[in-house]
Amino acid sequence: MPEKCRVGVCGYDPVLVKGYVKTGDRCLWWHISDELYDEYKVKPGDTVSGKLLSVYDGEAKKTASPNEAFEWKVSKESGLAVLLPPEAITKFKLSAFHFLELVVEKISGKDVYPGKEQMSAKWWPEEKMKLDYKVGYIA
Repeated sequence: MPEKCRVGVCGYDPVLVKGYVKTGDRCLWWHISDELYDEYKVKPGDTVSGKLLSVYDGEAKKTASPNEAFEWKVSKESGLAVLLPPEAITKFKLSAFHFLELVVEKISGKDVYPGKEQMSAKWWPEEKMKLDYKVGYIA
């Protein structure tokens, strides 16, 4: 079974995100687990694919349950940062104050943990998803 994880979205100030989304440049990302990075030798530019299960805001409220497939690129500088494409950012109204629950099924076409069940070390508990400071998506 692939790796199930709940990750924090990282990125720029929401006003900058608005501009970067228009240009198609990177502005939001999440970090793959160290275990996957080490075991699958993730390199800059690789693809990570799986299913996006849920989106949470900075108050730990689920804002979407898309259960849809994704295939996203790893940044060109680091194999740890998986870039969120502009389409996903605008569709789910994401900012760096959101959390994603997802299943990583493949890295560069290779099955992740075939025949195993794996829960990621990068699993944000709900109580830590309630942020003291948050800024929402700016359309």
